[in-house]
Amino acid sequence: MVSGARKQVDKSRLTADLAAAKVELLSAQCAADRVRLQYSVQDIVAFADRQALVQAIASAEAVHRFFSQLGAQITREEDDGQRNR
Repeated sequence: MVSGARKQVDKSRLTADLAAAKVELLSAQCAADRVRLQYSVQDIVAFADRQALVQAIASAEAVHRFFSQLGAQITREEDDGQRNR
């Protein structure tokens, strides 16, 4: 959901959604760690289902882009806050 204009946000819903996302991301990180610790990169690339691997990479990249945007916005707001002191 993209929003250019300010709108009313259901803060309790946002908090619940972020909490659920945090748990799901932690689960995904644990799953990736299990694979990473059990198999070499070379074995994963050589023997994994190529389509599943490409889809997993695309998902990880999408999550990275989203959270990078959030991190950049936090940094901008913190920088603005520092300048306004």
